[in-house]
This record gives sequence, C-alpha cells and structure tokens, in this order.
Amino acid sequence: MINLFVGIDPGCSGAIVVISESGEYVSHLNTPTVKVGTKSRVNGAQVATFLLQYRGEISHAYLEQVGAMPGQGVSSMFTFGHAAGNVEGILQGMFLPYSLVTPQAWKKSAGLIGSDKDAARSRAIQLYPSLRALDAKAKGQAIADALLIARHGLGVKS
Repeated sequence: MINLFVGIDPGCSGAIVVISESGEYVSHLNTPTVKVGTKSRVNGAQVATFLLQYRGEISHAYLEQVGAMPGQGVSSMFTFGHAAGNVEGILQGMFLPYSLVTPQAWKKSAGLIGSDKDAARSRAIQLYPSLRALDAKAKGQAIADALLIARHGLGVKS
C-alpha cells in the first residue's frame, strides 16, 4: 500500500497537495470554486473527485486551522470559514483521518516565523525546484502553503 499525505490550504483561493511519505510531490489541485449568486463557494464535488483518485492510499490529511483575522470583513470571514468547513466535511465524509494544523505550527517547522507571506513560496521553490506551478504568484502561494502544511504533518524537515 502506498502511503500518501494531503496538505490543505483552505479557502476559495487555496490548494490541496498530495505528497508521499518521503515528502515527494505527487499532485495538487487549486481549490475549485463555483459561483453562487455573487459569491464564490468551494466546489465540493470536484474536491472529493480529486481525493477519490487516491482512495485507499491517503494515510492522513493536514488541514490548516483557520480563524478570524484582524481587519478582515465579516462577509469575507464567513466565506473563508464556509470554504474551510466544506473541505473539513469532505474529509470526514470520506472517512479520511485528518489533523488541524495552526499556521504558527507549520510555519515554525518550515523556518518561516517572522517572514513575509511570499517566504513560503520561496521555501517551497527551494524544496521543489521542478514544480513550475509554484512560479505563479497567487496560486503558487497556495500550493506552497499546502506543501509546507503536508510536510509539517509528516515531520519532514523543511
């Protein structure tokens, strides 16, 4: 049996990354969305379809634990929390074991405490230089965060 691990940067602009137990990149999915009125919502069916490709191979998922951030509006926080809850519900519904990981915890293990937002992408590019998806500024940032979340869960030193 292959042991795969999932890292999830939640939110409508997040990403889901699958890595092997040695930290090797396997695949990723930028969080798919659908429009509901004027709002974007996570396309849960597409997230589940992506994860189902690895049915029986995923040992554990690591989901960034989200909370309210200072200065963020009520509407945007609701949308963000809705997206994170959607993905957590999918993990539960698929009976995948998962852990919530605080941003402070995964950033500490990646050596990013006190760094700017783009430091995660720079670190991920160092660790995965052939992963061209990291080159895109915004989408690459989400993939980088998800990669480092998964690596934190594995205890792989970044």
